[in-house]
Formats: sequence, structure tokens, C-alpha cells
Amino acid sequence: MFIAWTTFATRAEAEKLAAEVVTLGLAACAQVEGPIVSLYRWEGRVERSEEYRLCLKCLPDKLAPLEQHVLAHHPYATPEWLAVRVDRVGEKYLCWAGANLSNSPL
Repeated sequence: MFIAWTTFATRAEAEKLAAEVVTLGLAACAQVEGPIVSLYRWEGRVERSEEYRLCLKCLPDKLAPLEQHVLAHHPYATPEWLAVRVDRVGEKYLCWAGANLSNSPL
């Protein structure tokens, strides 16, 4: 299983993409957190923004199509995209995720 993150300027944008990827069967679960405060350098200046973090959980065979969808539909010019492999997943949760992603319309 993988967990991936990205951020959005508004809760509505984060929830819209979360609903899309779950409906398409690219992510088993999507969680919107925030607002969070992000500090980063952009075009030579330090910026501070309130953002909403979208956390996505997917199986290995869905990671590449999930990344493609998120990056193609993200409103930022340079969206954050981080994905990490999970070393340990509860057996029941993994079975639930597999069952829900295998019924995807893709």
C-alpha cells in the first residue's frame, strides 16, 4: 500500500479531487485535513499559505494512474506530490482496500 499527499488552496478543491479519485477507483480512501500552514520558497520569496492537505491511500498498481490523474487535474502550476510505501498495513484494512479498488470502473 502507498500513502500519497498533495495540497490545495481551498477545501472545495481538495474534496473535489478526493471524490474523483475514489469514484474512479484510483484511491481506496481520501482524507482532507486542514487548514494547515505551509511555508515555502516560491519565485525567490518565502511564502506563507493556508492550505488543505489531501491524503490518499492506494495499492501499488494504482499509484501511477493516481499520480497522473492528480497532476493532470491539480490547479497548482507545481503541485506537491509525495508518495511513500507503507511497511505495515492491518490485514483487514488491506483486504478492504483491495476489494474496493478491484471494483473500480477503470
